[in-house]
Amino acid sequence: MTVPFPAASRKDWHAAARALKPEALAFIDGGYRPARSGATFATVNPATGTILADVAACGEADADEAVAAARRAFAAGHWSSAAPAARKAVLLRLAELIEADADAFALLETLDMGKPIRDSLSIDLPAAVRCLRWFAEAIDKLYDEIAPTRGGTLAMVRRAPVGVVAAIVPWNFPLVTAMTKIAPALAAGNSVVLKPSELSPLSAVRLGRLASEAGLPDGVLNVLPGIGPEAGRALALHEQVAALAFTGSTAVGKLLMTYAGQSNMKKVSLECGGKSANIVLADCPDIDRAVEAAAMGAFQNQGQICNAGTRLVLERPIRDAFLERLAALAKTFVPGDPLLPETRFGAMASAAHAARVRGYIAKGEQEGAIRLTGEGPAAPGLSPDTCIRPTVFRGVDNSMTIAREEIFGPVLSVIDAKDMDEAIDIANASPYGLAAAIWTRDLAKALDAERRLDTGFVWINTLRVGDITVPFGGVKASGSGRDKSLHAFDNVTHRKSVWVDLSASS
Repeated sequence: MTVPFPAASRKDWHAAARALKPEALAFIDGGYRPARSGATFATVNPATGTILADVAACGEADADEAVAAARRAFAAGHWSSAAPAARKAVLLRLAELIEADADAFALLETLDMGKPIRDSLSIDLPAAVRCLRWFAEAIDKLYDEIAPTRGGTLAMVRRAPVGVVAAIVPWNFPLVTAMTKIAPALAAGNSVVLKPSELSPLSAVRLGRLASEAGLPDGVLNVLPGIGPEAGRALALHEQVAALAFTGSTAVGKLLMTYAGQSNMKKVSLECGGKSANIVLADCPDIDRAVEAAAMGAFQNQGQICNAGTRLVLERPIRDAFLERLAALAKTFVPGDPLLPETRFGAMASAAHAARVRGYIAKGEQEGAIRLTGEGPAAPGLSPDTCIRPTVFRGVDNSMTIAREEIFGPVLSVIDAKDMDEAIDIANASPYGLAAAIWTRDLAKALDAERRLDTGFVWINTLRVGDITVPFGGVKASGSGRDKSLHAFDNVTHRKSVWVDLSASS
């Protein structure tokens, strides 16, 4: 896809970072304001350890106000009852504004998260804009249904907005993930309260101003920065929140399901953790391509990706040759200054998260896995606390901690398999079920594997590709519900049945 944004190399991103003044307040009912308590939290550039801004730390009182504003806006009907074409026009205008402000959004995401500016600008921002445009265009092309009932009756099945949708999103792809939640919710006529991660709140807070400028009525989109156990919990327990859309860890997903049950049994859609198996069989049609995909699939975004192929399952005849090429390629992913256009591997999202990932690396060595790569200094000027080089382990058993638990970092576990049957057993022997991949030139074998793999997404002869038109989500501990595609409307609408007795009106 052609990237509609300027090339990263055309700008002095360090100068742009010095000039940037990020919004740091909550956006509620059409305006910015501090948290009611006056509390703030610091959002930090993980690459350097410098504080970017002191952001409003919203709590229960702020959540109540945001939900009340969203509920009032929904009841007023200026958005919820507007013609689909009218909502489409506003959302397309918002997409234009985001695209025009792409440099600022990309810079905020790079500073907040430590990811390379080339990725923020050429991958993340185009994906967010495409998502918003796609759902805007989809909304006036959805039709209700007429049921085939007996004569003298008319039974209609309407897709109705649920009301207030709370979207709680993670830090690894802040704006893209937020858009996968709020775009279908807004397009369907709901009001939204967006709670960004405390590690990466700045792009979401900036979005509030653009939404108002695009023509969204006050209260239709609210942005509530804050700490998860406070702001996120308040939204999940709120009696006036009708649907909860979440991407994040399985542990938090389980908590949110509990909160929904403790409150009003709100709709919950969860896109949670993953431990995706990337199976490469001896008859792989293109080993070089599979090696490159394995590296990118595990190390892109510093490995902080839910569907990363972090378990590489190799059929034994190709194992040694594959690993030799993979280890050489992994060593080229060197942590660099995220604001330099040539950097393709940046910093981890926080020092605390980097320490957690290092703990998993140490655990892998303690349990007997053989470390092939991973050591090396940080680039000059970068904080050593948040720089981790891609780490490849061979000799991993599927029962080891590094093969069982989601690390969410650039750590790849390589597991042997004698044949496809054993490889599929290894892939399925996981509490997670988000995604899997298989590489083989035998299409019949590939389709048989797809049927047997217990995941929500399967790639054949590729890895970690997708499109807004294709649903994404998992099974088992990876969650429920689907993002992207028309199926995402199921998370933020309900089906209302209407029965009309025609004889009564004659």
